[in-house]
Amino acid sequence: MKLSKPSPNITHLGTFVKTNSVHVIEILGLSSLDFGVLDAEHAPLDRSALDLLMLAGRAANWPLIVRIPDTASSTILSVLDIGAAGLLVPHVDSAQQARAVVAKVRYRGGERGFSSSPRAARYGTLGMKECLSAAEGSLVVAQIESETAVDSVEDILTVDGIDGIFIGRADLALSFGLDNLHHARVSQATEHAINSARSAGKIAGIAVGNVIERDAFAEMGANWIVVGSDQSLLRQAAQAAATPSRVV
Repeated sequence: MKLSKPSPNITHLGTFVKTNSVHVIEILGLSSLDFGVLDAEHAPLDRSALDLLMLAGRAANWPLIVRIPDTASSTILSVLDIGAAGLLVPHVDSAQQARAVVAKVRYRGGERGFSSSPRAARYGTLGMKECLSAAEGSLVVAQIESETAVDSVEDILTVDGIDGIFIGRADLALSFGLDNLHHARVSQATEHAINSARSAGKIAGIAVGNVIERDAFAEMGANWIVVGSDQSLLRQAAQAAATPSRVV
């Protein structure tokens, strides 16, 4: 399954998935969210778990990308082979790093090893040319999470094969020596990164904790917004259900 490229008039909404449950994928696939991000960086999701969750995503017709834990060739290859719609790549600080990731994603002009046997090749039912063409539709989104990355964001966005950027405000705050992702310095860097992505006609992505932030960043120009996670959505709904309504 593919995710459509960003449009100036369309905001794509998703959520992180941190729980190893195919039922969670099925349920979220029944929502109006456009995509899910399997968080292999911060959640206990190994290759076997990702494989089953990806199968559930396909059954639910819900596109899934994977936030990878590292940029090793074997990691990128396995995630794409199981049928991920794309990659969310943490800590991309330079155009050089971005080009290295793209090379590992691509067959043509790249380093990705070919096999006709995995899910991405429909278990041998796709011809080689079809497989190569299908692989070109994989999204590659670079996370901007440091002061260095913000300074290099325009160069990162010019890399052929990078579909956009995704601002990680918490790590960005840490890179500034701050412990508040709402600090003015973080906000200024975030707005700069979003404006740079929109000017380049690419994905301007960000993670938010609630619908108020969702709307605020959409107004700023973000067009690829990840709202919380399966864990936070469940917790918030449970807390709302446990909180008595006040009768005036």
